[in-house]
Amino acid sequence: MRAWGWVPFQEAAAGTMSTEQVNGLTEEQLGVLEDSFNKGNKYPDPTTLLLISAEIGLSEEQTEKWFKQRQAQWRKSEGLPSECRSVTD
Repeated sequence: MRAWGWVPFQEAAAGTMSTEQVNGLTEEQLGVLEDSFNKGNKYPDPTTLLLISAEIGLSEEQTEKWFKQRQAQWRKSEGLPSECRSVTD
């Protein structure tokens, strides 16, 4: 598995790299993470992060990093401020 890091945009955009090569995660790992996020668990507590990490074979730090990046992407798509945790804040 590739270490988490930067991938040249041209390679990723050209479709010449697999999902795992782009972000270091397998399709199965991404599926579990996205399912958890989309089921309303956008801000998981430490215990939930631990359980998800164990299920998909990532460290807690990697799982937390994925959630933080996905939260930022979600907030941007919803037009929310970068520090806002929900629509009701």
